[in-house]
Amino acid sequence: MNNLILIRHGQSIWNLERRFTGWADVDLTDHGKSEAKYAGQLIKKLNIEFDVYFTSVQIRAIDTLEIILDILNKKNSEIKKAWELNERHYGALTGLNKDEMMKKLGKKQVHIFRRSWNVPPPTMKKTHPNHPSKNKTYINIPTDKMPDSESLKNTFERVMPYYEKNIKPLLSSNKNILIAAHGNSLRALCKKLLNISNKKIIDFEIPTGNPLLITFGKNLEVKKYKYLDDKRARNILFNV
Repeated sequence: MNNLILIRHGQSIWNLERRFTGWADVDLTDHGKSEAKYAGQLIKKLNIEFDVYFTSVQIRAIDTLEIILDILNKKNSEIKKAWELNERHYGALTGLNKDEMMKKLGKKQVHIFRRSWNVPPPTMKKTHPNHPSKNKTYINIPTDKMPDSESLKNTFERVMPYYEKNIKPLLSSNKNILIAAHGNSLRALCKKLLNISNKKIIDFEIPTGNPLLITFGKNLEVKKYKYLDDKRARNILFNV
């Protein structure tokens, strides 16, 4: 058997401010760094020897992984960074306060934008200060691949080809993998790995800084999965 650990980055500044973040490159809060440290301690207790580490190109995920690697005494490990593992793009909602948008658009509509399978938020104009084309972090991403807005389905469609090419072969070879990424890129992965339906994925949420351990048997059959911090798992693991 081999293992995959998925961890959403620790609390970011915009998580704290309840702002839609998406592709905006936002740092961790002090609490977010503490979440990452605690996650590292939980992972360390498993005594798993990881073969490969993956993350997105966004600073909050990279910092989370680096904090974890420090706890694991693996500071100099190679990290594979991929923009395909970025958070989903929240379009014109980027930077806006979620509570204010609920007052303006209604809770139901905001919930649809946040959790639905195939409904993207309104498109972000290329003149917007948070458009990916204006961020040097994304300079190597092909222009035609830069989103103006994404649904979870759109995110799934960029995450899965990367997974199939770069991560699945390693898992098939019984490698242990750790991925630090984002709420929606990890929801996309979980949809595939845990066979979550389009309907159920709406209610599937991943908390910040809580490692999800997935253990595989033969032929990548999922044997078991659990959050390492039971107290923060909430009621989000259900019959998928």
